[in-house]
Amino acid sequence: MAESALVILVPEAEPLVGSFRARHDPSAAEGVPAHVTLLYPFAAPDQIDATALDALRALFAPIMPFDFALTAARRLGDSVLYLAPEPAEPFRQLTFAIWHRFPKTPPYGAQHADIAPHLTVAQIADAATLNRVAAGFADAAHERLPIEASATEVSLLDNRTGRWQTNTTFPLGGI
Repeated sequence: MAESALVILVPEAEPLVGSFRARHDPSAAEGVPAHVTLLYPFAAPDQIDATALDALRALFAPIMPFDFALTAARRLGDSVLYLAPEPAEPFRQLTFAIWHRFPKTPPYGAQHADIAPHLTVAQIADAATLNRVAAGFADAAHERLPIEASATEVSLLDNRTGRWQTNTTFPLGGI
């Protein structure tokens, strides 16, 4: 089934996280670059029409670009290693704004009560393996954090071709 997502791409993180994501994040193997998810899943790609694109464009136009830093490696449960963006609140606000405008698309399909903005480094079902990957990542990240970045646009990704790719980008602040 084809899916879509709204994300902030973070190419600044690729030099550090790229090799870890390639080995330990299934989404990277499917073509998803380093990113902070705003809303996944969004709408089915064949349901995203000109009206939806215009609504997204209008939603993001008044929101000004913002700077953030990926500051520390953290975990979501026993299966996800991620980098935390600081400040996290602009990401949460964007998520809630999208969800408010498109109420049939709750973040993560309403599977999680809390919105924890993050850039996934590894997603592994085995806790012992995740511990080893986390230790290796800590060594690689030593003196390379924080990673400074700017959120200037939101990317609409979809996997209608079998691999994730950028469908449309929406500038923040109407740039």
